[in-house]
Amino acid sequence: MVDISTNVGKLKLKNPTILASGFLGVSASMLQRVANNGAGAVTTKSIGLEKRKGHHNPTVVEVTAGLLNAVGLSTPGINESLDELKILLKKIRVPVIVSIYGKTVKEYGIIAERVSEIKPSMLEVNISCPNVEDEFGRPFGTDAKTSAHVTKIVKNNTKLPVAVKLTPNVTDIKPIAKSVEEAGADAITAINTLGPGMLINIETKKPVLANRTGGLSGPAIKPIAVRCVYDIYETVDIPIIGMGGIMNGKDAVEFVLAGASAVGIGTGILYRGIDIFDKVNKEIKTYMKENHHKNLKQLIGKAHEE
Repeated sequence: MVDISTNVGKLKLKNPTILASGFLGVSASMLQRVANNGAGAVTTKSIGLEKRKGHHNPTVVEVTAGLLNAVGLSTPGINESLDELKILLKKIRVPVIVSIYGKTVKEYGIIAERVSEIKPSMLEVNISCPNVEDEFGRPFGTDAKTSAHVTKIVKNNTKLPVAVKLTPNVTDIKPIAKSVEEAGADAITAINTLGPGMLINIETKKPVLANRTGGLSGPAIKPIAVRCVYDIYETVDIPIIGMGGIMNGKDAVEFVLAGASAVGIGTGILYRGIDIFDKVNKEIKTYMKENHHKNLKQLIGKAHEE
């Protein structure tokens, strides 16, 4: 019998698969359905203080080996989101991670305090979305000092564990990872989408997405994501939730070997269905049995050994 349970800091998971933020919203019924299909934890879509419409359709388009999306952080706002999450927390039996964003550094603190009132298992701080920017017009997560500042603000306004979600769209992810660790982050989520990218319709001769560009997710970005997790593991001592193109158990194991304690799945749902979590968990167990591994924790960071 193999043991695929894992920990992300104080967060205990029966298996390493987590619903990634952004793919299935904040609906209590949908997130419960994900849990029923084997996810070890679920992450909500990023929520902010105010209602936000996001970009006009089309917001998502399939490309070779992935998706381009420019949803624009559409959200019903804090009050409606919290009402839905209260329903979820009463019945769900796996950890709930609430993803948050702010238009300013100060807003991150305010939203962290509000969400903490309903006591989810963890906050995920989305500093890596191109729709929220610092005073210089950059996503918060592209600068180490700003990333640390946001992390400190959130930590000062919650007693919950905090994971900070990083962007791959930087020259070097390592100093940013180190900065959020030093600012008090309990974990790192890596990575958000790669890009921006574009798809042009050759019949209309125009970009397909209404926003013209969008973030790339899916199998196409997996090698970048694995490298980011590998680099972060060598830089920090806090746990990593790795994600980016995970489609099967072997992909998940690759992230674990690179240093991830758990793995996020989003775009893979499109390709393999909502029961991808059950499928990936079974495939991880098969790999472990075939390679005579009894405990998933023994595989974390194994690729770093000489």
